[in-house]
Amino acid sequence: MEWQEIRAHYPQQWLLVEAIKARSEASKRVLEQLAVVGTFPDSTAALKSYQQLHHEAPERELYVFHTSRELLDVTERNWLGVRGSQ
Repeated sequence: MEWQEIRAHYPQQWLLVEAIKARSEASKRVLEQLAVVGTFPDSTAALKSYQQLHHEAPERELYVFHTSRELLDVTERNWLGVRGSQ
C-alpha cells in the first residue's frame, strides 16, 4: 500500500511497516510500497517490536511511523565502521 492509503486505514496509530518497494534519491529513501507489520498503542511498543524483528531479520527494511505524519521524509544514513559479530 501507499502511505496515504495506510493513513486512511490506520488513523492516529503507531505502525511498524516494511518497505516492499523503495528507492534512493538525493540522500532520501523514497518508500513507494509499504506493508503494515503491526499496530501499536504507543511508540515504545512499536520500537520494541522493531528491535526484535530487526535482530531476527536485519535485511528487512523496517520503519516505525505514526500516521499523523502526512509525508514520509526518510534521510539515508551512511554507517562507517565495523559491526561486531553476534
